[in-house]
Amino acid sequence: MDKAQIMSDDEKYIANTYARFGLVAERGEGGAIYDADGKEYLDFSTGIGVNIFGLCDRKWQEAVIGQIGRIQHVCNLYYSEPQTKLAKALCRKTGAAKVFFGNSGAEANECAIKVARKYSHDKYGGGRYEIITLNNSFHGRTLATLAATGQDAFHRYFGPFPEGFRYAEPTMKGILEQYTDKTCAVMVEVVQGESGVNALDGGFLKELQTFLKERDILLICDEVQCGNGRTGYMYAYEAFGLEPDIVTTAKGLGGGLPIGACMLFDKCKNTLGAGDHGTTFGGNPIACAGALSIVERLSDDLLAEVRGKGAYLKEHISRIRNVLSVSGMGLMIGIETKKSARDVAEKCLKKGLIVLTAHGKVRLLPPLNVSKAEMDEAIAILNEVIAE
Repeated sequence: MDKAQIMSDDEKYIANTYARFGLVAERGEGGAIYDADGKEYLDFSTGIGVNIFGLCDRKWQEAVIGQIGRIQHVCNLYYSEPQTKLAKALCRKTGAAKVFFGNSGAEANECAIKVARKYSHDKYGGGRYEIITLNNSFHGRTLATLAATGQDAFHRYFGPFPEGFRYAEPTMKGILEQYTDKTCAVMVEVVQGESGVNALDGGFLKELQTFLKERDILLICDEVQCGNGRTGYMYAYEAFGLEPDIVTTAKGLGGGLPIGACMLFDKCKNTLGAGDHGTTFGGNPIACAGALSIVERLSDDLLAEVRGKGAYLKEHISRIRNVLSVSGMGLMIGIETKKSARDVAEKCLKKGLIVLTAHGKVRLLPPLNVSKAEMDEAIAILNEVIAE
């Protein structure tokens, strides 16, 4: 099927939920994607941070193919070695005590919401169920995670939403304005990806943590996009010395297969009991085998490299004419320009570079193992497009 036919059939048969760019991805290797017409592109999107070591990564492939030859699925009424190994690896790297596996970031956040409410109900009884999230946050597209998302644009059309969420400015003054005796948790993204790749203030985060600990209110860190080495830390909260009670993640964890994880730390490790939560596909053996191959390679040396690469990109991009600001951490970068972000992305695509947009900014999420030559090529294309 040629490119034009694929695009035509897509428009005819697939729901109109995506403003697609004119690329039909056929194959890829490392940082390169090849269109159905044979054109090569440098991928600085990684499927929105999913293909963390690029496309068709050999170690990931070996892990996935090896597991396919053993068993592709087992329900969660039974034990599974890949699931157990992955949970153990995550707990050892983070200090978490238990893990619940789902299929996406939204599901990981749904689990976090349920754990926070049950923890408070078990300890304090009913009525203490509200969760404070931050303005410009994004936590998913299910009804509950949309309700948790602090952006009005996502709240159109789909109401009524589940109650129990309050939105605060990312300051202690903002938190205090929303805090009540019904508050059971605060959920934050240390780096807000979908609202323009904005890192929160470290002083605010530390002050918030102290405030919550004194009141036995849970701190939930949403690391769906900024986790798994993306910011140069295993999880971005580590950069600020935080000690969350619940951490959620997905995207880069699976290396290309759908998986989400809700990590529970000591305070709420036993909150969930049999029947309190569940999923059919969560912790799928193939997805877990692939994820384990990712987690095992997120070493201190690699994370230091990611921080260095991020600094290199930010330094050079900030010098480009018409760039107003560069935000983010590690290889999670937002670029504010004088031009339309969508227009910049379209023009970059024509020149062979795939980038993303977020809240009016150009967004870069290259593979963690991106080379200097690939970074220099991306910088050159960005310069051509933004400075013209």
